[in-house]
Amino acid sequence: MMETISSWTEEARRAATGQEELETCTLLHVHADKVEQVKRLLPDEDMLNALSDLFRVFGDGTRIRILYVLFEQEVCVCDIATLLNMTQSAVSHQLRILKNARLIRSRREGKTVYYSLADDHVRTLLSQGTDHISEESN
Repeated sequence: MMETISSWTEEARRAATGQEELETCTLLHVHADKVEQVKRLLPDEDMLNALSDLFRVFGDGTRIRILYVLFEQEVCVCDIATLLNMTQSAVSHQLRILKNARLIRSRREGKTVYYSLADDHVRTLLSQGTDHISEESN
């Protein structure tokens, strides 16, 4: 009886969240040639960890909003705070994280510091992410 309830609950959860059951092999068989080929091509652990850290920075909605502001225009902290209805202190905190991840850069003009995307790679990541999300919606 308990198994039936938990299995129904899992099916209900999948239906409610729109998740389909993952298809798996019905026969366990390792393709050694493919495994070896991929093993040789995989980046080392340090690179994979650095990539994971980079994508973790993208995992925050506020930082994504800031990146999209900078996608459109080079602006100062005051502008970002106004656009996103945030305090300058909160914006500065997020900018520090983005700068440490080398996703943005700054330049000083007199007493004002302007922020922009670090390079075209960041622009491409944002564009491709948006394209990917848009494809899934259609």
